[in-house]
Amino acid sequence: MEWIRKTGVVASMVLVSTLLVHTATNKPAESKEAANGSYFPAEIDFAGEKAPLQLSDVRERLDRELLTNANLHATTQLIIKRANRAFPVIEPILKRYGVPDDFKYLAVIESGLVNVVSPAGARGIWQFMPETGKQYGLEVNDLVDERYHLVKSTEAACRYLLDSKAKFGSWTLAAASYNGGVGGVNKQITFQGVDNYYDLLLTEETARYVFRILALKDIMQNPAKYNFNLQPTDLYPVIPVKTVSVSAAVPDLAVFAKEQGINYKILKIHNPWLRDRRLDVALGKSYTLDIPLSGY
Repeated sequence: MEWIRKTGVVASMVLVSTLLVHTATNKPAESKEAANGSYFPAEIDFAGEKAPLQLSDVRERLDRELLTNANLHATTQLIIKRANRAFPVIEPILKRYGVPDDFKYLAVIESGLVNVVSPAGARGIWQFMPETGKQYGLEVNDLVDERYHLVKSTEAACRYLLDSKAKFGSWTLAAASYNGGVGGVNKQITFQGVDNYYDLLLTEETARYVFRILALKDIMQNPAKYNFNLQPTDLYPVIPVKTVSVSAAVPDLAVFAKEQGINYKILKIHNPWLRDRRLDVALGKSYTLDIPLSGY
């Protein structure tokens, strides 16, 4: 997301799959299928928009991402484990906003589904820069940074993507603009006189961006073909929580945590948007905190 984040994260080379719940033991990613090229899909789409695989450059760019992502073994397995916990939060929000489910893989290539910080200061799973986060409704200050709030940052990402879709009329270009910026993509459309992602000459990162998402999607839908196999017990479980509403200042979050039957570390793990040791609450405002019930 060039203007939302100047990413330093290499997580764009990873893949994710919730369908691997149904697969078996781990194996090396190389196989006879991959060696002879039979891994390559006959057709593929992003958010219902088909990729023109009949074009040689499109086939080669997708092939590059499929091969690259299929061989990131340890990183891939970690992302798969995290997805089991993150996707149940992300998926219903995308659905509620009318944003295609394929966009959950955009979050994967942005951050690897962890709250990373880019060298430029973009933060969270959706990698918002501070001003863009504020523009799309996130509170960002020294005490509260909702770029780390998975629900609220996903909602902000949906609002951004809906704006981009309204601008370009294409979900594929909306995804590209998350990396290259609305202004950057629109500038190239105007200059080059074409309005299809696959026809545009873009920067290296933006040119690879959608192909990375497509690679994640295909491997997720066909994990056995790429020899990624995990047992359900290998995946990180969803931890049940209760919510506590806070409408008054909390001068000491460590004391507050103990009052809730947990400790400061667990409080911050489940509420990473709390950025200090205290929480100030403006008059008429409240915050909702997650307090784990078990499994923490």
